[in-house]
This record gives sequence, C-alpha cells and structure tokens, in this order.
Amino acid sequence: MLTIKKFLFNPFRERCMVLSDDTGECVIVDPGCYDDGELRQVEDYISREKLTPKAIWLTHGHFDHIFGVKALSDLYSVPVRMSAADQIVLDTDAQMTERFNLSVPDTSFSYEGVTKDDVLSFGNTKFTVYETPGHTPGGLCFYDEADKVLLSGDTLFAGSIGRTDHPGGNYDSLIKSLMDGIMGLPADVAVIPGHGPLTDIGDERTHNPFLQPFNEPEEQGDWDQDGLYIHR
Repeated sequence: MLTIKKFLFNPFRERCMVLSDDTGECVIVDPGCYDDGELRQVEDYISREKLTPKAIWLTHGHFDHIFGVKALSDLYSVPVRMSAADQIVLDTDAQMTERFNLSVPDTSFSYEGVTKDDVLSFGNTKFTVYETPGHTPGGLCFYDEADKVLLSGDTLFAGSIGRTDHPGGNYDSLIKSLMDGIMGLPADVAVIPGHGPLTDIGDERTHNPFLQPFNEPEEQGDWDQDGLYIHR
C-alpha cells in the first residue's frame, strides 16, 4: 500500500513528499527543505518510520523544489532523478533566489535523466513518467496507475496551472502537455500538486478555467478539434 507523507517547506509552501510502501523502501519527491529544521523533519520521519530511501525524484528544477536535494542525496547516498532539459533551470536558480532575497541552493548534485514513459519504482510501487514541459522545459509528472495518484509538481494546480513567465516557461507547451496527456487520465485520479490544495483529474477537467477553450481570446488564434490552442 502506498503511503504519502506531505510536508510544506520554505517561504513558498512547497510540497515535499516521502513516498513509501509496505516494503519499507521510500523515495523523496521535491525536497524543498530550506533550512536545517526542515531537513530534520524529513530525516526524523524517515528514521521514525524505519524507511530506506532509494532515490530523490524531482518534478522540475526550480529552487523552491530543490533546496534540500544536495544535503539529502549526500546523507542517504541515493540517486537524483530529473529531466536533463531542466539543467538550464538549475543554472539560473541562483539568479531567481536573489530576486526573493533567499539563500542560493546547492545545485552541485549529480542526477540521472528521465524521459517520457520511463517507469520509476521503489519496493512494490511503480510510477510512470509524464513529460509536461511548459512551466519549465523539463517539467515532469509522476503517475501511479495502481493507486490512482498523480504527482503534478507545478504543472497542474487545483483550479489553476503553473506559471509560464519565468525563463524557459511556455504557455502553449504547458496547455499541450495538459490536454494531450494529463487530462486523459481517469477522472478519479488524485492530483497532488507542488503547492496548494489537493484535487483530482475529473474536477480539473470540468472546472479548471485555464483548461476551458472558451476563455481564450478569439483574436489571438483558434482552438482545434482536440482542444489545443493554435496560433495563427
């Protein structure tokens, strides 16, 4: 059985997760632990539950999702899995944190690249990788079909989508990622975003204003039969 322990870290209330199952193996997803106190929360939980970390998974490389990656990957000697397309994001994280007067994250960790349809696993649990560029060039979502859970990072939020005005962001790419892939999942799939309330695919499919074609200005383009916005 999949167990998901959720933490909210750093000034942006980023959702870090420790995923585990009955085998006692676990992975850490998006450890945005900003200081030693937040790092200890993760470490204490893993120790208390007698879990064995196997990897760190990153939905994308923005600073608020990676503050704790270096420390935790060194502590547990586990690999980091991330899209190589987000190396450009890691390279600009220092500039981003300076804008918010925050400490610069240590991005010197190595990582193993993952791509579309890769299957990441720990214990008896498997997640399929969905490439969802748009919020960042290498944005990823992780889908556990057996447990009907989607870890959407900053691609999809409850009633919203990831912002695309940061370097490397692309609105059209994000909408295509959502409409071509994520929105085709079963309606009862639980969605756990990187920030904010939890939701599910059915609710976002029917109520998310960013995914309704009629909200796009007609003078800028047209919607094709598949619901994708096409610039003319």
